Amino acid sequence: MTITELSIKRPTLVVVAFTILIILGLFSYGQLKYELLPKISPPFVTISTVYPGAAPQEIETSVTKPLEDAVSGLDKVSSITSTSSEGVSFVNIEFNQNANVNSALQDVIRQVNQVKSQLPTGTKDPVVSKFALDEIPVLRMGVTSSMPSVEFYQFVLDNIKPQISKIEGVGNVYVFGGNKREIQVNLDAQKVRAYGLSLTQIQQAVSLANLDFPTGKIKEGTNQYVVRVAGKYSSISELQNLVVGRSKSGGDIRLSDIADVNDGIAEITTINRINNVASIGINVQKQTDANAVDVAKLVKAQVDKLNEQYKNINLKIVVAQDGSTFTLDAAHAVQFDLMLAIFIVAFVMLIFLHSIRNSAIVMVSIPASLISTFIGVWVMGFSLNLMTMLGLSLVIGILVDDSIVVLENIYHHLEKGKDRVTASIVGRNEIGFAALSITLVDVAVFLPLSLVTGIIGNIMREFALVVVVSTLLSLLVSFTITPLLASRFAKIQELTENSFFGSLGLRFERWFNNMIKEYGKALGWSLNHRWVIVLGSFLTIVVAISLMAFGFIGFEFMTQTDRGEFSVTVEFPSGSRFENTNILSKEVENVLFSMPEVTRVISNVGSSSEGLLGQTSNNVTEFQVTLVPTKERKLSTDEIGNKIKQEVLKIPGATVRVNPIGIFGTANQTPIQVVVTGPNRIETERAAKMVADSLKTIAGATDVRLSTENGKPETRVNIDRQKLAALGLTIGEVGSALRIALQGNDDVKYREGATEYDIRIRLDEKDRDKTDELASMTVANRMGQQIEIQQFASVEQTAGPTKLQRRDRNPAVIVYAQAVGKGSGTIAGELDKKFTDPVTKQIKLTTNTTYTYAGDVKNARDGNSSMGLAMAGGIIFVYLLLVALYDSYFYPFVTLFAIPGALIGAFLALALGMKNMSVFGLLGFLMLIGLVTKNAILLVDRSIANLKERNMPLREALIEAGEARLRPIVMTTLAMVFGMMPIAFGGGAGNEWKSSLALALIGGLTSSMFLTLLLVPVAFSLSTQFISFNKRLIKWIKSLFIKSQEVTVS
Repeated sequence: MTITELSIKRPTLVVVAFTILIILGLFSYGQLKYELLPKISPPFVTISTVYPGAAPQEIETSVTKPLEDAVSGLDKVSSITSTSSEGVSFVNIEFNQNANVNSALQDVIRQVNQVKSQLPTGTKDPVVSKFALDEIPVLRMGVTSSMPSVEFYQFVLDNIKPQISKIEGVGNVYVFGGNKREIQVNLDAQKVRAYGLSLTQIQQAVSLANLDFPTGKIKEGTNQYVVRVAGKYSSISELQNLVVGRSKSGGDIRLSDIADVNDGIAEITTINRINNVASIGINVQKQTDANAVDVAKLVKAQVDKLNEQYKNINLKIVVAQDGSTFTLDAAHAVQFDLMLAIFIVAFVMLIFLHSIRNSAIVMVSIPASLISTFIGVWVMGFSLNLMTMLGLSLVIGILVDDSIVVLENIYHHLEKGKDRVTASIVGRNEIGFAALSITLVDVAVFLPLSLVTGIIGNIMREFALVVVVSTLLSLLVSFTITPLLASRFAKIQELTENSFFGSLGLRFERWFNNMIKEYGKALGWSLNHRWVIVLGSFLTIVVAISLMAFGFIGFEFMTQTDRGEFSVTVEFPSGSRFENTNILSKEVENVLFSMPEVTRVISNVGSSSEGLLGQTSNNVTEFQVTLVPTKERKLSTDEIGNKIKQEVLKIPGATVRVNPIGIFGTANQTPIQVVVTGPNRIETERAAKMVADSLKTIAGATDVRLSTENGKPETRVNIDRQKLAALGLTIGEVGSALRIALQGNDDVKYREGATEYDIRIRLDEKDRDKTDELASMTVANRMGQQIEIQQFASVEQTAGPTKLQRRDRNPAVIVYAQAVGKGSGTIAGELDKKFTDPVTKQIKLTTNTTYTYAGDVKNARDGNSSMGLAMAGGIIFVYLLLVALYDSYFYPFVTLFAIPGALIGAFLALALGMKNMSVFGLLGFLMLIGLVTKNAILLVDRSIANLKERNMPLREALIEAGEARLRPIVMTTLAMVFGMMPIAFGGGAGNEWKSSLALALIGGLTSSMFLTLLLVPVAFSLSTQFISFNKRLIKWIKSLFIKSQEVTVS
């Protein structure tokens, strides 16, 4: 007894089974959480090391290179890149895709611990971390109040941050901006010199007088006491009265005698503003296993409570950016597309079946399969993200596919006079093998995609597995529920002219029957002119593919999504004072608010989040801009960003970069990044300029710049070692003294209650902010003598690089460029042609330099490679599966002729829709392999039956198969095409990158439907004749061989 017969004879069993599945599906749906994307774990580990005050060259030599050497020998390291900036080193290690990131993290930590003792004195402990999307803030907030600035900053640290940190799911909470309290010891250079003291001596005196430590125990009687020396400063006056030395007359030299000691504000290096109002910024990150939407909801609820609780001090917490909003908008958009697709598919079914009853039999497969799929989503640990929801939306047309094929064949037998039960069993059994084949083809296509590694695999895996699960469930429905319902409710619809719908139905049937006849004639003509069809199809495919070669279709990693947000990074001339940057940043804010579409601006003066690690500098400001919703503006985000850029460029000395906020919720990096490497920095920079000059000649490449920015003004102290030694000094002593003088030392802390504040010791501003007086500064040697710097060194004004980059332990320079009106991958391809050696086909610049890509171009090429392997695997798996099912190497080969026909429409749809090829476009091409092969299977399966079971001649068998299968092919194709239209042409968050996928599918399915109906029968005919010819040839050769043997014997 087959599963269909069991379903019809035991209907309660099927009802109970699917009721359980639906209940479990609804329960699973309730457990799922909304996320923007599947969890992505890029194989990156970063080492960040702070060396205060050190120049980029010193950072590279003393910090970056030792760390690079330490980790270079680790297993599975793909590449090592580093950036050495003023006071900080970043080393980024990229591991192979199959590496375990957590194990790699521990390996890096172990190697760093072995070398950190070799780093220069004063270097902070290196911080090793892995890159994770969880580090992207789910909420960015600003806090304002009428409190005094220092008290306000401490209030936020003591009261606001703890209450947000304890919320369930909250990971790190970062507070930035504001005025931080600092105890300042501003030394008078003349007084210090007059008393014969050294800066190092003063710093040590302050440090040694601030000790608090246990000294032992006293046992007295039955009690025991711990003895502790309480030597911490208890007041500012204690610090002022501290004795730091003795005068020549033997008197005490107190700190207040040589310095102004005050309770002040730390030097401001960053300022945060929201809509022109100074604020303290708070960024909230979620825990790794927490849900972003839930965390954002809980934090916003707590913010409302805090605003109410502290309204008496006019404290106001404003949510400036909420990443969960886009997540929910994108999810709701996909859900809307899904529901709209269901109604459209239902309408298509009603047109073809002319009956609500008959349409309902097919449409039952959608909720039965869709709801049950949530069980698999929950069990596999997935979330309701864009990829799983997109998979469910795109699969709507596929879910009814099997049921359409089965029901269509059942009605074919009902029309022959069979009763419902017999027609349902015979109709399903007759078409069951074809239904099984077309379903397993989908599984064979998507399984390889779930095995792809890297960022593409992380993004696509959940999509692929959701499609596989739902498709298998739809097959189960078509074998059970569909024949069960047909055996009870199926009815041949009698169409009459007496009703409006009946009249429409009759007209449609007459039209469709005429179309079948015309198709039969067209197929007959095609079989008479087979090589015309083959050659015409081939030429059409070549023309379609050439659309990419001639630039009608570009190539990129992901299509930019219009989130209504972008960042504006403005750089002023190197060496600009922070105060001047702040003044000019307010001019930029005025420009931003002159745009009617702008609703909110977050200004971060002195910092930028550009790149993987961001940057901090006195001459840079980043503005995070939020626009009104798309429906309320006529211009796109890119157009508004470009207008702002042109206005900001009018500010003298301003360099502007506008980066839209990408799908991950951060500012997109520059799409084109060419990493030039060479044996030394001079040769590398020369080669990088060659690349930049070439990029400027390529249409579409704009804003070309080098990572080696204009030199930052630098005062260099060149020491004469012989003179230094003769004067009783060392370079370490000089460096330490100058660091205390200029930057200050904050190792000593002042404790008040449970809070510690920095005590910063350095020269007074009047003594340290004049470059022309640097040479006359003094350093005390070990004998107490005051030695002026000019006695052992020369001081010169020069310019040094703001940052130095390396790749794989070689000097590197990155060439950046924006892509406008052309895909970044297309521009990169044109650049490669300019530097490709015609003989070796290798990229070549100068003798010892070369380049590679980073960012979008690298991701696009990796994605292209991964998707190409998935497509090749899909085609091979489909062929092998059909070989196993049909027990033939010939018939499966014929079904593959449907694939080239899909390419024509897919390329044409992308060109007409002005879409670049992206990883989602490639996903559409991958899906087409399975979808169009299904139609070919219906034709081939029927043709085989006609030849073997009905003993028809080849030509008649092919024509009859085409005419018999035309209706289910058209029905299933139109169901899928119209089901995908809401995704292709709808709006909503994230639609830009989904539309290329849907357009490729719509175009490919449409073109393949027409070509498959002609090309597959022609290929079947040619292949059959070829095999027949081969058989006759082999038989003739064998006969010749036998005759030759007989002659030899005789």
